[in-house]
Amino acid sequence: MLLAVEHLDRLELYGEAEVPAAVIENRPGQQLSLAIYYKVAVEFGGIGPAAARRALNLFGGHVEDARAAPGRHPHIERLFRILEHGEYFAAKAIPKT
Repeated sequence: MLLAVEHLDRLELYGEAEVPAAVIENRPGQQLSLAIYYKVAVEFGGIGPAAARRALNLFGGHVEDARAAPGRHPHIERLFRILEHGEYFAAKAIPKT
C-alpha cells in the first residue's frame, strides 16, 4: 500500500550536492512517482539500490514501458541508474503550504 501524498508539494532528492539532484512534484503525471518514491524513501531512509528495486516492483507494468520507450518515464529511468551505478539519494519531503 502506498502512503498518502496529498499533503506533499514535492519530494527533493539530494546526492552529494547541496541542491536537489531531482524533484518529483505533486502534480498530474507525477503523482504515482511521488507516492512510490515517498514510500520507499520512508521505508529505506532514502533512495539507494534496495529502495530502487522495491520502487521498480511497485511501478509494475510501467517498468517495461520505460524500457521500451526511453524518455517516457524519467523517474523510473532514474531507478535504473541507481541500480546500475549504486547511487544513493537523501529524500526531503516538502509539505504544501
